[in-house]
Amino acid sequence: MSTSTTDSTRTTDVPRTFPDPQNQQRRRAAIGVGIVLIAQLMLVLDATVVNVALPHIQTDLGFTPASLSWVLNAYTLAFGGLLLLGGRLGDVLGRLRTFEVGLAVFTVASLLGGLATTPEWLIAARTLQGIGAALAAPGVLALVTTSAPDEAARNRGLALFAAVSSAGASLGLLLGGALTEVLSWHWTLFVNVPIGVAVLLLARRFVTETPRQTSRFDVVGAVSATVGAVALVNGFISAADAGWLATSTLVSFALGAVLLAAFVRTEARVAAPLLPLGLVRNRQRGAALVVMMLVVGAQFSTFFLVTQYLQRVLDFSPIATGAAFLPLSLAIFAVSRVAARLVARVGAGQLVILGATGLTGSFLWLANISESSTYALDLLGPLVLNGASAALVFMPVSVIVLGGVDRSLAGTVSGLLQTAQQLGGAVGLAVIVSVYASASIPGRFVPGTDTAFHTSALFVGVALVIALLTLRSRRPVPARAPESGDRVELAADVA
Repeated sequence: MSTSTTDSTRTTDVPRTFPDPQNQQRRRAAIGVGIVLIAQLMLVLDATVVNVALPHIQTDLGFTPASLSWVLNAYTLAFGGLLLLGGRLGDVLGRLRTFEVGLAVFTVASLLGGLATTPEWLIAARTLQGIGAALAAPGVLALVTTSAPDEAARNRGLALFAAVSSAGASLGLLLGGALTEVLSWHWTLFVNVPIGVAVLLLARRFVTETPRQTSRFDVVGAVSATVGAVALVNGFISAADAGWLATSTLVSFALGAVLLAAFVRTEARVAAPLLPLGLVRNRQRGAALVVMMLVVGAQFSTFFLVTQYLQRVLDFSPIATGAAFLPLSLAIFAVSRVAARLVARVGAGQLVILGATGLTGSFLWLANISESSTYALDLLGPLVLNGASAALVFMPVSVIVLGGVDRSLAGTVSGLLQTAQQLGGAVGLAVIVSVYASASIPGRFVPGTDTAFHTSALFVGVALVIALLTLRSRRPVPARAPESGDRVELAADVA
């Protein structure tokens, strides 16, 4: 009797612990955000991972100097031109489903590209990669924001997204140099395959699908936006290759302008627009998108010019060239972690102003490089300043653009933000390359770099003025998109 009583007492005295459903949900959401951010890193890496390998690709596959640029441009053209369509497909069909389809296309295209034996084969595979990236990328940012259980988690997710997106380009140079030097250029594409497969196997376990919308799909808007954006990006690419007054450049610009004008007219009239115009009419959101375009356009000069300077002037190997950008990447990651907390304390607009000021200084500093400069004394400092300042711009701009947007439109706005990045990169690179070429001296690399970096500083200086005029007020983004009529919650104080 006593034994049984004692056992009974022990049984009842031992406290029972049950899993906390809220903690489990937070843990699952955090793992899901990590999974989709791995995919984002892969998509961003692919824009630069083949840069260092281009000389090897040209020798191996027999590219002409003119056609070699299409190894990069085919990806950019498809990616930038289809982002709006990819974002809207995610809103209508489900963001996780669209993300998975896009990532599957991207992974298969990476395998095909790594197996390429002719220039045409590789360019076709890079185009298919861009299509897959355009379908997957808007879903990444939308899933990061809609999966967050609270405001703090959302800002941390945005900070990580900004860090991954900003540092991915320089990490791509490091990875591309290592793979090319140790293995071969084929592995700059093969490396995506196991990563893509792993993300596809894990995503649905940890990421919750978003509800599908029953609204009609804006076919006319989709076609005019996609073809118009492709024509516009192609115009800037053509300008860098053939000149601003070349027939191909002018035709592309004219076609892009006509189609984008038709797109705006269509969106103002249809019941279910691809892009509700109220989202871009907002003063702060529109200004933030322009700031993003200008800053990304300026950033492209860093990778384009510094990569060549390191190899052609300082005689760095491919892997050493990639490693030279590591301090920039580390600065982005470190400052992005702090930026998430600073947004709540000082406001996103104030951080954008501070970051744009630092970026301007970094480009003016880089403009002083010469043939006798060294990496430690003349490049390390401005690269670290550039990375830290970029982190103070990209994450707050994402907060501003996504603030006050209904969750049903998160994919659309995510596609819009990343379209601004791609178009800004294409425009900036075309302008900066043209400026550099006009001041360069045949057989020497350094002449013209000062003018090019001053142009980059001008880009960011204009962004700084826009931020000072529009983003420093305490007025939040309105909680309603006029075209949709849907009430939305303000995600963060964006001023």
